[in-house]
Formats: sequence, C-alpha cells, structure tokens
Amino acid sequence: MASNTATMGNLPSGVGICTTIPDILYLPELVFGGLVWILVACTLVVPENPQGWVMFVSVFCFVMTFIWLLVFACGGHNNKGSWAAADFAYHGIAAFFYLSASVALAKVTLDIRDGLNFQNYQLDISAVVFSYVATLLYFIHAILSAIRWKSF
Repeated sequence: MASNTATMGNLPSGVGICTTIPDILYLPELVFGGLVWILVACTLVVPENPQGWVMFVSVFCFVMTFIWLLVFACGGHNNKGSWAAADFAYHGIAAFFYLSASVALAKVTLDIRDGLNFQNYQLDISAVVFSYVATLLYFIHAILSAIRWKSF
C-alpha cells in the first residue's frame, strides 16, 4: 500500500512529487496562480499600481513554482536539507506576496463596483477569489514544508 506522505528526511523526485504531501500542491498552485494571471490580464488595468503588483506576484510565483516543480521532478535537490529549508522559505514568501496582492486586488475590485463595465468587475471578483485560494495553497504548502524541513 502506497503512502501519501514523504518519509522523514526524504525529498521526493520524479513522479513522487505527485503523490507526496506537500508536493502535490504544486499543480493546484500553478492552476490557481495561472487563473489569477489570466483574469487580471483580461481586465482594464485601472489603477495601474495595485494591478501591476498583482500581475508581478502572479507571474513571478507561476514561473518560480514551475521551476521549483522541475527541480524537484528532476531530483536536482539531491535530497539535501537545505532544499527543504529553501522550499519552506520560497512558499512562505509566496504566501506573503499573494496575501498582499489579494488584499490590493480586493480593494481595487471594491472601488470599481459602481463602474460602468460590469464584465471587468466580474473578472476582478473571480481573480480575487482565485488569488485568495492561491494564497491558502501557498500557506498550507509553507506549513507542511516547515514540518518536512524539521524532520531533516
């Protein structure tokens, strides 16, 4: 019977990242982060500053998560504890970035509530929801990565 958790002091590689916790969260992070990126890119970017921060966070985290996924899938971590610490640090920073972007996006969405373009408002609402889901996923991944890091 297969276990769904990584053994103590073991970083998965290959297909193992699709069956271990917290690494199984890479794919949902990519999906929801990509949705935030697409939805914000589809809207009218007013005001530019908060929306620009949301775009930066979503693109940065999407690219870095994809690179992180490839490193883990290819076994580039060589099962070292420093990679477990880096995994925790990255996901903690990503969760903080996504939280700040989610709050900014929610504020902008509330401000355009009475605007003329209802489609942009709906897209922004969807982006806010997916942004908070991505924040939650990154936060859970950070917590589970900290637990795994402590087992090294």
